[in-house]
Amino acid sequence: MITVSFRTDNKTPLYMQLYNHIKQEIESGALPCGEKLPSKRALSAHLKISIVTVETAYSQLLAEGYITSRPGSGFYVEELLAVDQVSCVQEKGKITTETELIRYDFHTNRIDISNFPFSTWAKLSRAVLSEQSDDLLNACHPQGTMALRTEIASYLKAFRGMTVSPEQIVVGAGTEYLTGLMIQLLGRNYAYGVENPGYHKIYQIFSANTARVFPIPMDEKGASAETIAGFGINVLHITPSHHFPLGIVMPISRRQELLRWVNAREDRYIIEDDYDSEFRYAGRPIPTLQSMDKNGKVIYINTFTKSLAPSMRISYMVLPESLCHQFSTQLGFYSCTVSVIEQLTLAQFMKNGHFDRHINRMKKIYRQRRDILCKAITDSRLNSIVRISGGEAGMHLLLTVENGMNQNALLSAAAKEGVKVYGLSEYYAFPVSNMPDNIIIAGFSGLNERQLLEGAAALERAWLPTTITSIV
Repeated sequence: MITVSFRTDNKTPLYMQLYNHIKQEIESGALPCGEKLPSKRALSAHLKISIVTVETAYSQLLAEGYITSRPGSGFYVEELLAVDQVSCVQEKGKITTETELIRYDFHTNRIDISNFPFSTWAKLSRAVLSEQSDDLLNACHPQGTMALRTEIASYLKAFRGMTVSPEQIVVGAGTEYLTGLMIQLLGRNYAYGVENPGYHKIYQIFSANTARVFPIPMDEKGASAETIAGFGINVLHITPSHHFPLGIVMPISRRQELLRWVNAREDRYIIEDDYDSEFRYAGRPIPTLQSMDKNGKVIYINTFTKSLAPSMRISYMVLPESLCHQFSTQLGFYSCTVSVIEQLTLAQFMKNGHFDRHINRMKKIYRQRRDILCKAITDSRLNSIVRISGGEAGMHLLLTVENGMNQNALLSAAAKEGVKVYGLSEYYAFPVSNMPDNIIIAGFSGLNERQLLEGAAALERAWLPTTITSIV
């Protein structure tokens, strides 16, 4: 007979305690396959509980397949198939994955979240909940709350010299989502150009939306109108203020050249991705193409992911006035993909000056980290083989390594020392004939001072070993 010690001080109902006990007995083998269970009446009398309690426990076991019911005979234990358990025990001293080896990851997509102003954000969120409760429950405008769009327009005017109205701004959950909207707005019959090398996900988004997309080669000034013309594209996606990953800042002459190109035909547009424009470490921010555009041919896009936190999927695009009505007519049925409370909290965060202060603080921190990494390289033996570039803005450096190793050898040697760095070739949508094979991308924003110093020392050991027997 089944015996259960019920706990009256336990909040778990009696039927669940009985269910759990019988289930454990079946799984452990104490109640073997084919074993007949006591009748509901007999078990009720034995345990001094109601028949309803036993019936409820049996019903749950029956529903989950632990027992079966035979009409006129009773309840029997069902057969359970054993599931092989995978051992997680490692051999002593053996490391099973590369991830476990990595101690210093110079990823370009990491930021310092330890300095995020949580207390300020929480305070503003509470204020929004208590003071703007009606706004939280009402449907949001498809382009985002007017409060946030107004603050974004004010910020762009003060920081980027852009004169735009809130009606031109569309808020969405990430640049990936907004890029998809732009493809729907402009049309899949257009030919799209993306920088090569560049942010590979952009190429994937265009491809996934069944758009014709072409990788545009880069020179020392970025994408050129002459090269673009050879591909016959209509829409060009570029990062002129700070190219990713080459770090190129497009000069004014090239910007004017591209504006002449886009103005030459009515069916041409430029998508200007200003993903990390806040983090320029010398001089004023570079003027945007949008601020130079007089004919409504530039669509501007930016994100708060880099400036605030990766999990904060709030991005926005600024449409030319000529496209605003078209967007409302064709895509106005979409609901805004960012929660209202996040939008209103961010609006207050910007309105009260917290965003500006946070950017200034993070810019100082990232500048210090860039300087620490640069100094660690130049003060070590790496200085004889590594040329640093691309550090005027953004959160990563380009390291041109001249020690005879190719990219695969450089990455492999670094990994053996517990360092994860990234090869430039990883950012090419399509390989090119003159693709460099010794340029490494090293992000510094997600590592603290100690990690940067230790990581640089590990790279020195990896790329300049004391005794070199052979170089791949």
